[in-house]
Amino acid sequence: MIRKASARWDGGLKDGKGVVSAQSGAFKNLPYTFATRFEDKPGTNPEELIAAAHAGCFSMALSAELGKAGLNPQSVETAADLTLEMLPGGATITAIHLRVMARVPGADKAKFEAAAEAAKKGCPVSRVLNAKITMDAQLTMEAKVAG
Repeated sequence: MIRKASARWDGGLKDGKGVVSAQSGAFKNLPYTFATRFEDKPGTNPEELIAAAHAGCFSMALSAELGKAGLNPQSVETAADLTLEMLPGGATITAIHLRVMARVPGADKAKFEAAAEAAKKGCPVSRVLNAKITMDAQLTMEAKVAG
């Protein structure tokens, strides 16, 4: 299985601009600039896309691990806080902190925590990143009321 994305950058580092696209068409020519990447200006950047990929990957991995443990998740919500630091060797992703809220009616806390740890270690995005990956995982056991 090969997933593809592309990027184009036009101009110099600070005055240039770029776009990123996914082969699937989920996003095409999504713009980014030096300012959106390093100056907190509105817009996306590669690190934000990595954080989104990690959150999505982890949520699915936790659902799978919960299933292996005989638990039936109603929902898993994950936010990923990626830290980009300017180090002597250059800009470096040094950490990602996962904030997880899982709704798993009737779950055992120890089984949930073991599943969350296994998902953190086993998620393909976790495995590819050379960064410290941390997590806060919270379990909500009450079922959502429909209607």
